[in-house]
Amino acid sequence: MSRYSVEEMRLRLARRLDPAGSERRGDLDLNPDVVWPTRLPLTPAAVLVPLIDRPEGAMVLLTLRTDHLTDHAGQISFPGGRVEPEDTGPVATALREAEEEIGLDLCHVEVIGRLDIYETGTGFSITPIVGIIDPGFSLNLDSFEVADVFEVPLDFVLDRRNYEYHSRTFDGVERHFHALPYQSRFIWGATAGMLVDLYEKLCA
Repeated sequence: MSRYSVEEMRLRLARRLDPAGSERRGDLDLNPDVVWPTRLPLTPAAVLVPLIDRPEGAMVLLTLRTDHLTDHAGQISFPGGRVEPEDTGPVATALREAEEEIGLDLCHVEVIGRLDIYETGTGFSITPIVGIIDPGFSLNLDSFEVADVFEVPLDFVLDRRNYEYHSRTFDGVERHFHALPYQSRFIWGATAGMLVDLYEKLCA
């Protein structure tokens, strides 16, 4: 039996998530001495953090980006993207992008709140929108952007022992980042950082 049911998550998230999402974190937190080649000003973006209401317990839905994309190609991410002029805010962006990227019908999404804004070294300011997804959904992937989707048990995400701290050299500079290996998947960077935030909001 899963330790974390979606109903429990709904109650805990409603109490602990900041509706305004005013706090910030990001790549700089782990790399205070690195000069990032960021685009300034940072590009506003939003992602949906989907928690699926499975009978056996909550699951987190993640996507694998295709290898030819300009930003974060081949990486594991949440559905999301840049804020467009027609979007009324980050919630609208996250829901629109989830519908465009993976075909998630908005009628299956209950928005709960926001995690901290995550600022990346690649020049994005990302607002993570947490949503509860009922299990009756179906998906239709945009094959240009999404190579695959998969689910990770929320129990696994909320176990701090599963997180790792890695470093790699990019352009001759060593950079540190969070990672969450799961089976054959390597979740790292901004996505892992947002999952660390989810863990801290609920368990720390």
